[in-house]
Amino acid sequence: MTGADGLQIVLFLGVLLAAVKPLGGYMATVLEGKPHPLRQWLKAVEDGLYWASGIRPEQSMPWRVYAGALLAFNLMGAIAVYGLLRWQAALPWNPQGLGNVEPHTAWNIAISFATNTNWQNYGGETTLGYFVQMAGLTVQNFLSAATGMAVLAALARGIAGRSTEGIGNFWADIVRSTLYVLLPLSLGLAIALVSQGVIQNLDAYQQTAHGQVLPMGPAASQVAIKQLGTNGGGFFNVNSAHPFENPTPLTNFLEMLAIVLIPAALCYTFGKMVGDTRQGWALLAAMMVLFLPLLAVALGSEYGGGGNWEGKEVRFGIANSVLWAVATTAASNGSVNAMHDSFTALGGLIPMFLMQMGEVVFGGVGSGLYGMAIFAILAVFLAGLMVGRTPEYLGKKIEAFDMKMVSVAVLAPPFCVLLGTAVAVTAPMGLSGLQDRGPHGFSEILYAFSSMGNNNGSAFAGYGANNVLVNTAGGLAMFLARYWVAVPVLALAGSLAGKKRLPAGAGTLPTHGALFVALLAAVVLVVGALAFLPALALGPVVEHLRS
Repeated sequence: MTGADGLQIVLFLGVLLAAVKPLGGYMATVLEGKPHPLRQWLKAVEDGLYWASGIRPEQSMPWRVYAGALLAFNLMGAIAVYGLLRWQAALPWNPQGLGNVEPHTAWNIAISFATNTNWQNYGGETTLGYFVQMAGLTVQNFLSAATGMAVLAALARGIAGRSTEGIGNFWADIVRSTLYVLLPLSLGLAIALVSQGVIQNLDAYQQTAHGQVLPMGPAASQVAIKQLGTNGGGFFNVNSAHPFENPTPLTNFLEMLAIVLIPAALCYTFGKMVGDTRQGWALLAAMMVLFLPLLAVALGSEYGGGGNWEGKEVRFGIANSVLWAVATTAASNGSVNAMHDSFTALGGLIPMFLMQMGEVVFGGVGSGLYGMAIFAILAVFLAGLMVGRTPEYLGKKIEAFDMKMVSVAVLAPPFCVLLGTAVAVTAPMGLSGLQDRGPHGFSEILYAFSSMGNNNGSAFAGYGANNVLVNTAGGLAMFLARYWVAVPVLALAGSLAGKKRLPAGAGTLPTHGALFVALLAAVVLVVGALAFLPALALGPVVEHLRS
C-alpha cells in the first residue's frame, strides 16, 4: 500500500469523525422536536402533513402502538412496491418498454426495499423503468431509513424516560427524520454528484456509433439516498462500479463517506437523547475498535502477493475498493464499487463477518446503533453475572423480560442466515445458480444469506440467486431479521421507559470508559464468532488454507 493510499484512508476517517458531533447534535434536536433553523422554513410542511393525516405529534405512544404503526407502515410500503413492479408495463416513464416483474422477484424486491436491505438479484437498467425506480425504490429508500431512525429514537426515549408508558410518536419521528435529515442531505449530495457527472434525466437509452447502448435515467437522486440511508440498491446492475453512478474520485469519496456518515453521527445523537454524550462516544469507540483491525486485515489480504487487482475498480485502486467493501458491510448498506466475489479468501471473509456480527459496526441508519445498544445491554448483563449484581444500563435495571427481548434481537439474524443457507445448499434450485463449486461456492451462498439476513444487500456476485427458492427464502430472511430485531427493541424501550431511573452507586459498572468499550467489542466479536465460525470454516477459511 502506498503512502497516498494510507493518506486517503486517514482523510476518510478524519472527515467522518469530524462530522459526528455537529450532525449528531442536529439529529438529536430534530428527533426531540426542538426548534432548529430548518424547521422555521419547513414547519408549515410538517404541520400540513400532520393535519392531512390526522396525526397529533405530541401524543406519545406505548410501545405496542408504536410497533403496530411501524409494521403497518412498512407493510403498506412493501405492498405498494410489489404492485408497481407487477404493473410496470402499464406505468409511465418506461422508455425501454420493460415488462412486468415476475411474482417471486417482485416479492423479494418489495421486501428488500421496505426493510432497508436493498438486496438485488436483477439488473436495474434491464429490469426496472424510471417510474418504479423513483416512486417505488427511491421512496422506500427514504422511508426505510427513517424507520430505523424512529426505532433508535424510541429506544433512547425509553432509556431516558422515568416511569412512563410512551416512547414517542412514530409518525412524527418518520416525518421529522425524512423532512429535516434525509431529504436535505440527499438533495445536497445529489447536486454534488450531478456536478461530477452522475446522470439525472428521463431520456431513453442512447446508442453510440459503435452500437453500444448507454443506459439513462434519474440516477443521482437515487444514488444519494441509497448511500445516506444505508440502502445500497444500485440504479445500475454493477452499482457504484458504473461510471454513470460513480464517475470520479470525488464522487467515490463522497459516496463512501455518505455510507457511514449518519450511522456514526447517530452515536452522538443517542448520547444527547439519553442525557450523557459519553455513552454515545463509547458506542462509537467500540465500533472503531472492531472496524479498524478488520479493515487492516482486508487491506493486507488484498495487497499481499503483489496485489489482487481482480474485480477491483482500476480508477480508484485497491485501497478504495477495500475501504468501500469494509464500510458498506460494516454499515447496513450493500452498495459496491468492486466485485467482492473476486477478493481473496480472507479479503472476502472480512466483509462477510462484518455482516454476521449483526451489522452493528456503524450498521444501518438507526438499526446499527440500536443493535449496538442491545449488545451493550448484553455486556452489562454478563458483567453483572460475573460480580453477582443486578445489571443496570444508564440507571435502568435490566430484568428478565429485558434480557428475553435482547436474546431475540441478538439471535434472530443468525437464525435466518444459517437456516436460509442450509435450505439453499441442500436444494437443487439453491445450488443451480452457483458460479463456483467447493468452498468458494459455499461462501457465495453463505454471503448471500448473510447479506439478506442482516439487511445489507451486497453480494459475492457469482451466485445467480434469481429463482423461486432463493427469492422466497431470502425475502423471509429479510423480513424476519428486520422486524424480529426492531419489535423486541421497541418492547425493550417500553419496558425501560416504565422503570425508575436509579442513581449510580459504588457497584455500578461505568458504561463510558475504556474497560466497557473493550468488553462491548469483545461481546460483539464473540457472539458473531460463536454463531458463524463453523460456517466460515467450511467456506473462506478452507478456501484460504487450500490456496
